[in-house]
Amino acid sequence: MRIPTSSWFTRRISKGAILVGAFVLVLSLFPVAPAHAALSTSSLGLSDPRPSQTAQYTLTSSGFNTGQTIGCIEVDLGTAVDGSGSISGLNTSASTFVSQSITASGTWTVSNTGSANHQLRLTNTTPVAPQSGSQTAVWGVVTNGNTADTAYYGKVTTYTTNACSTPVDTTAVQFIYTNGTAVSATVDATLSFAVAGTSSGGTCNGATTNVTTTANTVPFGTVTTGSNKIGSQNLTVTTNAGNGYTVATRYTGQLASGSNTIADHSGSNAAPTSFSAAGTSAFGYTTNDSSLGTGTANRFTSTPNVWAAFTTSNAEVAYSNAAVSSQTTCVGQQVGISGTTPAGNYTTTVVYTATPVY
Repeated sequence: MRIPTSSWFTRRISKGAILVGAFVLVLSLFPVAPAHAALSTSSLGLSDPRPSQTAQYTLTSSGFNTGQTIGCIEVDLGTAVDGSGSISGLNTSASTFVSQSITASGTWTVSNTGSANHQLRLTNTTPVAPQSGSQTAVWGVVTNGNTADTAYYGKVTTYTTNACSTPVDTTAVQFIYTNGTAVSATVDATLSFAVAGTSSGGTCNGATTNVTTTANTVPFGTVTTGSNKIGSQNLTVTTNAGNGYTVATRYTGQLASGSNTIADHSGSNAAPTSFSAAGTSAFGYTTNDSSLGTGTANRFTSTPNVWAAFTTSNAEVAYSNAAVSSQTTCVGQQVGISGTTPAGNYTTTVVYTATPVY
């Protein structure tokens, strides 16, 4: 049996040393590049996802590399998962910086230098380390693409410098533009108008009534020269008309008994006056509405207990310029006779017309 000599071992060891050295040399010639960190639970939310609308874009993500400072946050928007491909109608050239929580400090500003490539960028003068946990970056005034129901992508990358070079973290998010859902509702126009009688002894625009009325009658009864008769009715309106309503009054003709008539009061709707004293033939009306829609709004109430003559044309007695619920106006009627007024049963019909204004 041959025993190896020390020189044989020396040769073997030397060759092994040469082989090991060569192996190490190969490794040093081909270094392994470090991988970028992948962000997690990421999303890109739009404040208004409708096509061609202006919206805020909110990036939400977690898993930032807190051991590395960053000076740029970038989202490449495109038709492919790597952010490439042009999205029709998308415009980021006017994007603004709204807010960010990715870093706790720093002065972040928007950079629109990449807007031609549909990029959203925030840069920081002095790079700082991001915070842990779920954080956000928000851009405003982004014009959405013009195509609905198509999947698009945003490639999110953070960089060590504010020149947006040397990536740190990266991920891809998907988003979509959707047409808004048209919601419609119809509200019918409403108008409720009621006439109610009042009891004797009440007041209407400063006048004390001495006749009890109903919704359909003002029964003055027997009138004498010693005392005029006064009755009133309450007119109540409910309407959803945006510009309110008007109530007008008219009569079908003078109080008449055959060919005999009771004179109209001397005042008018435009210029009401005090009623004639007892013993004078006269018939007229008053209202307690202090905000009429035509002429002087408070013409009946600035000096209470003034009256106007009825005519066969509509004249305003109640008004509102907005929708109302159960708004009530008092309208009074007064009659007087003279010593020469012929005997008889005198009648006429008073008409109230309520008109909503939309």
